[in-house]
Amino acid sequence: MEFIFVRHGEPEWSIDGISQIDPGLTARGHEQSHLVAKLLANQNRPITEILVSPARRAEETAAPLVNALGIRPTVVEGLAEIGMPDWSTTPESEVRAQFTEAQKRHPNDWWAGMPGGEAFDDFYKRVAAAVAELAKQRGAVALEGDDRHLWRFSGDAGQRIVVVAHAGTNTAALGTLLHIEPTPWEWDRFALGHASVSRARLIGLGGEHVFSLRGLNDRVHLPRELRSR
Repeated sequence: MEFIFVRHGEPEWSIDGISQIDPGLTARGHEQSHLVAKLLANQNRPITEILVSPARRAEETAAPLVNALGIRPTVVEGLAEIGMPDWSTTPESEVRAQFTEAQKRHPNDWWAGMPGGEAFDDFYKRVAAAVAELAKQRGAVALEGDDRHLWRFSGDAGQRIVVVAHAGTNTAALGTLLHIEPTPWEWDRFALGHASVSRARLIGLGGEHVFSLRGLNDRVHLPRELRSR
């Protein structure tokens, strides 16, 4: 079983200088989404399932792959990006200033998230619970105690599940599968570009299973001028 994590394409965060709460893709973002679809739709081992964040930018990124494969996507609420304050009528310059100011905080204070938004600890627990449940539904159950790094698997080994989501969501999901202790700066620890591909494959190990990282921030399908973060 393999999870293939795709970060959404470049979003149009600002229109006429005003921040967007649920942006769609830019023209470059749409180009990125078509190229990642071409990459994944033309592999030797077929994709079996597509899971998508409820955000518009994720759904638009998944659309070309959905059309290419004819697989109906499943929207998973728990895959949404960390919740931000309501900046729907805020000038983009002010939002950028708030991020710049937040970066000056001591890293330990980052657990609180952005003022008025979702706390990172709550976000990570939400994503981890969603990913663990998704894995369980497909036959992979996380063990506990001294075996907490291991997974017991009774599902179809040929499953290849594409998850189209976000930088924060995808890094939190990878950390959950690989059992890596979280930090509130996951976006920087595992930097993922727009329309990048990261993969984690379940492999047998000593009678049980572990997730093996097989790719991170792969952007070979994107020409240099279409790479963004």
